[in-house]
Amino acid sequence: MTPTALDHYNILTAMLAPAFFLTATASLILSANNRLARVVDRLRALMREIEEAHDDEDLAALEHNITTQRRRSMRILRAGMLLYLAISCFVATSLTVAVDAFTGYRLEMLPTIFAAAGVLGLFGASLLLWQESHMAVAAVNEEMDQAHARARRKRRVVTPGE
Repeated sequence: MTPTALDHYNILTAMLAPAFFLTATASLILSANNRLARVVDRLRALMREIEEAHDDEDLAALEHNITTQRRRSMRILRAGMLLYLAISCFVATSLTVAVDAFTGYRLEMLPTIFAAAGVLGLFGASLLLWQESHMAVAAVNEEMDQAHARARRKRRVVTPGE
């Protein structure tokens, strides 16, 4: 059976939804990679600071901050893995739609299963990135509090004229 022009149009239309999901997923991957780069930069800065820690309190705070950044990086890594899985599923959706249409071999629910798996991967990654964003804001607030506490300690220790 030879596909008609209308069949081609229907096939291309069916392949558009996965293409839109691919675009959204690619944008999230770019965002996740940028976030990961920021976390890595912050970890490197913390590693430099830990070498210059003056007291046990500063050292403990820096170690805590490093642990927080490691947790953030793991969230981003898991989100990235889900996003790459989602891309694979969306590509598989498009391929199975094409195979189903052009070969006459009925793949039944396979395109829908791949599409649903891709959407679930996208959803899971979005939740992980949401958590990581929350962690990032909390980490910044915590580091500001630590900096204020460090400044107050220094002010108490070094007060000339007392």
